[in-house]
Formats: sequence, structure tokens, C-alpha cells
Amino acid sequence: MLIFPAIDLLGGNAVRLRQGQRDTATIYSESPWELATQFAGAGAPRLHVVDLDAAFSGGTSNNRSAIRRIIEATPLDVEIGGGVRSLDDCQRLFDLGAKFVVLGTAAIKTPAIVDAACAKFPRRIIVAVDAREGNVSVEAWQEATASSALDIGETVARAGAAGVLYTDIGRDGMRTGPNLEATARLTARISPCPVIASGGVATLDDIGATLKTGAFAVVIGKAIYEKAFTVEDAIRRAVVRGL
Repeated sequence: MLIFPAIDLLGGNAVRLRQGQRDTATIYSESPWELATQFAGAGAPRLHVVDLDAAFSGGTSNNRSAIRRIIEATPLDVEIGGGVRSLDDCQRLFDLGAKFVVLGTAAIKTPAIVDAACAKFPRRIIVAVDAREGNVSVEAWQEATASSALDIGETVARAGAAGVLYTDIGRDGMRTGPNLEATARLTARISPCPVIASGGVATLDDIGATLKTGAFAVVIGKAIYEKAFTVEDAIRRAVVRGL
């Protein structure tokens, strides 16, 4: 299992939210590209970047320069999401140097765009399945739907997604532990499409437990920023089975 450190951008700063609520933002760095350099030095294979301004506004972003500096600062593969609603949005991020682009709301509201993006950018589109109590939420997690996370995951896997990013919204930024049962169910349902787990990781034991779900990777943010463990520690634990 791989470790993907997260950088969430709000107003050009690296922040973390609690359960996706904008008014809970804590700023951890005003130079997020420096974090990217640190994560690369620690051995992370990929960086997960979320443009929160674009997510909250439905596409409008003032983080393009920060994103470009992050990509230029590191040799890491960078996946970027937040407010991606069209093929043009995908292309703009690829033009900035993103290796992968993450679609979320589009999977529910305009699923044809997911199909088209997977066809136009093969193996480079990741779909975020953000769930609260098993059902998907959209529009920066502010709008609940009746769509099952399992059903949406299966649909986008069939469309050719390079991976499904599964986040339990209730646990994100809370450091209460990941939703292992839901992650394992999704992994089994959509295999061989990779599942990237996200939300709630607080300890190295959480990483060991997530490894057992069959997840391809896990995104870690707040636990790293608050120094619960290091990226190096997380990488070592992610490859040790049976603990």
C-alpha cells in the first residue's frame, strides 16, 4: 500500500478542515510548495492536492500559481481535484503538470463527463467518492444525495477510472480512525480498480489496519501536520503486513 500526503489549498495556503467545513480551516503553511519538497524527500510516491477554493465555488480558483509551484517544486506524481466539472477543467490541470485529475461532483451530476474524461485521458482520471453514512455527498460535501458509494464506485470503475478515492466525510480531519469496513467493501466490489482510502487516519495502527482492507493507497493529512507520525514512519508501516 502506498502513502499519499495531502495538501489542501485555501487562499494559496496549505490548510486542513474538519469534516469539510470551511470555517474550521487551520493554516499549516503559507508556502505549500515547500511541503511538497519535504514530502518528496521523505519518499512519498505521489502527492494529493485539493483546490478547496475551486471546490467551494464550483470551479473558480485563485490557487493556480500555488499549484504550478507545487508541481515545479517536486518530482512527485501529483493528483489534483476540487471543482473539476468539465473536460476543459481536466485539460487545464494536465497543462499545469498534474499526473492525475480527480473528479467528484461530476460523477453524480454529469456522469457523461466522467465517461468522456476517462476516454480522453485514459488511466489519468481518479473519481472521488465522498460518503456520509454510505451515501455520496457532492458540491464540496455540502449537498447530500441518495446515491450509494458502492454503486457509484462500481459505475466509475466500469467507465475506466484510474482509481476511486474513497473518503468517509464524518471522519475526515477528525483523526478518529478510518472507515475500514466501508473501504474493504468498496475494494472488494470494484477490484481490480484501485481504491485510495482517505479520512480519519490518526495512528500508525490505522495505516496497518487500512493495509488489510486491500486499499491501493491511503491519503494522510492532519496526522502528518500535527506530527502524530512522519511520512517516513507511515511508508514503513504501509509495507509491513501482519501487524
